[in-house]
Amino acid sequence: MNYLLLSSELFRHEGGIARIMRLYLKALCEIAGPDGRVDSVVLNDLPGPEPRLARYVNDRLGESIGCDHSKPRFIRATLRLARRADLLICSHLHQLPIAWLAGRFNSRLKYLLVAHGIEVWRPYSWLERRALRGAHRILCVSEYTRRQLLRFCPDLEPARLVVLPNTLDPHFAPGPDQPARPALFALPRILSVGRLASADAYKGFDLLIETMPLIRRDYPTARLRIVGQGDDLPRLTALATRLGVAGSVDFLGPIDDEALRAEYAACDLFALPSRREGFGLVYLEAMTHGKPCIGARAGGAPEVINDTVGALVEYGNLADLAAAVSDLIRHPRDSGVVRRHADSFAFPAFSRRLAAALA
Repeated sequence: MNYLLLSSELFRHEGGIARIMRLYLKALCEIAGPDGRVDSVVLNDLPGPEPRLARYVNDRLGESIGCDHSKPRFIRATLRLARRADLLICSHLHQLPIAWLAGRFNSRLKYLLVAHGIEVWRPYSWLERRALRGAHRILCVSEYTRRQLLRFCPDLEPARLVVLPNTLDPHFAPGPDQPARPALFALPRILSVGRLASADAYKGFDLLIETMPLIRRDYPTARLRIVGQGDDLPRLTALATRLGVAGSVDFLGPIDDEALRAEYAACDLFALPSRREGFGLVYLEAMTHGKPCIGARAGGAPEVINDTVGALVEYGNLADLAAAVSDLIRHPRDSGVVRRHADSFAFPAFSRRLAAALA
């Protein structure tokens, strides 16, 4: 079987979708078989060698093309490589019309879509609907995303929509556990990770900052540590200053995997009260370190977080969010249970599920 994987990004910038598409590439290379081939075309990555690529591929990899944001180059490379492919995998809805067009030049070509979340929670254009109806499979990261697809395109055949939860990068191994802090220095330390983009304000970083005054009533030394970068950073820093909690909120900016593992290991809990999270890969990353998670009762988060590994809150309810933090500090979740929950999303199981979905 010859596969062609289309991605918006793999290595140019960090992000949940880039991380998961690397694992799709890794899984495809493993299931391609001795006579199979996997080609990769990436819209935003740079052309030329990428040292990190070797961690995710084997000798089944054929061509790997970075298009440096050039859509014409991306389309040309896709149409050329699709001529020898049996199955084309799209990482974004916007790529489906290209896949549909590629099928006009290769009658045996089938294509499928990986549906991550908010990009498919909306009405579709005529061309998108036609391309969706022609997909061999649509792999949905959560049941919520599957329902949204059927809501906006009810004429899709339900059997073609398969729920395939995201997985953990086996290279993102937990770092060593941090020694317990003396009670005198109990914080707690709350960690959050994601893009600080104004377009992604639904992720709830502002809600965490707005909740800090409530949290500090019970925990005066509480700290909120936020990893990420984006154009919303000035607004968020100004919000922390206006609320008088700037000294308790640390904006760490973008950090490498080693530093991120250390942050997960050192925190007491992880929180991302997002209203529109398709899955929430960062929840799993925190859980591999045995850390409980707080998410909003919205989107795909309830399919990842339950009461044994964290808490769900109503989006925008600051009192609910503060109470969840207090509950997790007063009633810690068993770190072993949290880790085992994360293990249920491990890469080998994901690879097997993907192979079955591609059949």
